[in-house]
Amino acid sequence: MSSNKGRADSLSLLLFTLRSGKLMAINLLKVSEIIPCPPLTKLPESHPHVKGIATLRGASLSVIDLSRAIGERPLEDPDGGCLIVTDVSRSKQGLHVQAVSKIVHCLTTDIKPPPFGSGGVRAFITGVTSVDGTLVQVLDIEKVIHGIAPAQIETAPTELSMEDAEVLGNARILVVDDSQVALQQSVYTLRNLGLQCHTARSAKEAIECLLDLQGTAQQINLIVSDIEMSEMDGYALTRTLRETPDFAHLYVLLHTSLDSAMNSEKARLSGANGVLTKFSSPELTKCLITAAKAVAEQGH
Repeated sequence: MSSNKGRADSLSLLLFTLRSGKLMAINLLKVSEIIPCPPLTKLPESHPHVKGIATLRGASLSVIDLSRAIGERPLEDPDGGCLIVTDVSRSKQGLHVQAVSKIVHCLTTDIKPPPFGSGGVRAFITGVTSVDGTLVQVLDIEKVIHGIAPAQIETAPTELSMEDAEVLGNARILVVDDSQVALQQSVYTLRNLGLQCHTARSAKEAIECLLDLQGTAQQINLIVSDIEMSEMDGYALTRTLRETPDFAHLYVLLHTSLDSAMNSEKARLSGANGVLTKFSSPELTKCLITAAKAVAEQGH
């Protein structure tokens, strides 16, 4: 159960810079378009990291001052640069950046976790890679957005039927996500359902957890995994599990900030049981109930 380039998935990254000139990247699948920075309307009492509102084909678009959001110096020309329009976790936003560099293609195994204990700007990255000998930081866009507009998660206990509550109570869940914000959102939903779970910040940690708990009363029978992770992504993790006799039966729900429609076929081919777009607590709850019932039918 190990990652290797033979099973790695390809990944396209859009490289961009802020004032420092250091290269940063975002998954190209999260980008809907790139445009020159248009005139912006500043709204009163808006978040300090929201630069303003742009009108894009008749629709309003919040524009994030990415430099301020991640603690970097503001752009030299506050009205220049360009917008990277992203479509993440069911919402669109514009990221104001200095310039877009280029698109590069790599393997997920080429993306390494950020150094342990990294602070400052590094707190807003999920991984690092090298392009032509230059370090590139992969942006944790979910954390940037959460810092400005935290996802609203139900605080009241979710009403479940006795049957659903009972079947969920038998689920032993492992949540895997390299974004601390996304991980916390999932864990909060589970706790709101009265469930405890194990967590992992990478596929490697997930495999270690599975091995540690194998044969114990806490043996995992349901995995909720992010797709985009450094070194080994959710697809590769799922394929690895399906090829490992002790874990081939595990129910795997892939949880992604991308539109799940564009990932459903790839998820199916990897062996995943389902795919869901982040973040909707009711939809995650519904998927967990479906998963727990399938696990119960399998006798695991």
